[in-house]
Amino acid sequence: MKYVAIDFETATAKVFSACAVGIVTVEDGKIVDEYYSLIKPPGNEYHWGNSRVHGIRARDTARAPKFAKVLPEIIKRLEGNVIVAHNEAFDRRVLRETAKYYSLNTGNLNLDIPWKCTVKICNSLGHKRANLHACSKFYNIDLDHHNALSDARACALIYHYILLENKL
Repeated sequence: MKYVAIDFETATAKVFSACAVGIVTVEDGKIVDEYYSLIKPPGNEYHWGNSRVHGIRARDTARAPKFAKVLPEIIKRLEGNVIVAHNEAFDRRVLRETAKYYSLNTGNLNLDIPWKCTVKICNSLGHKRANLHACSKFYNIDLDHHNALSDARACALIYHYILLENKL
């Protein structure tokens, strides 16, 4: 089985303000690819509250690629695969709306169809708290929370452990 976990961080409350992406590809239970990039958001503007959460600031993305340069890497990893995210509606919306903001084509990703969501899965399994921190702790997964690559890796591993438990 092959699947891809993705996580975005945003610079502001605007859903099209992606400032970082992490993607982890899993094949037959093993991580085979990891991708991380900072992204220069529109105007390289940040809200202090977002920066306080993920630690990314305008100085970090001043020379980062714009979304148009990162999108082909995202499409290459997601297209044709099962896609997983923790709170998938948020990450799918960030991808869809950021591409739309820049008038970019997202290929055959069909972003109107929900992805696998580890929040919903963990809730359905009776986890009292299904946020990424709590689920990572439950499955004994190291997490540097709000680092997009660490969050994507944790999501991929949570999904893997759930698959091993034959609960999907």
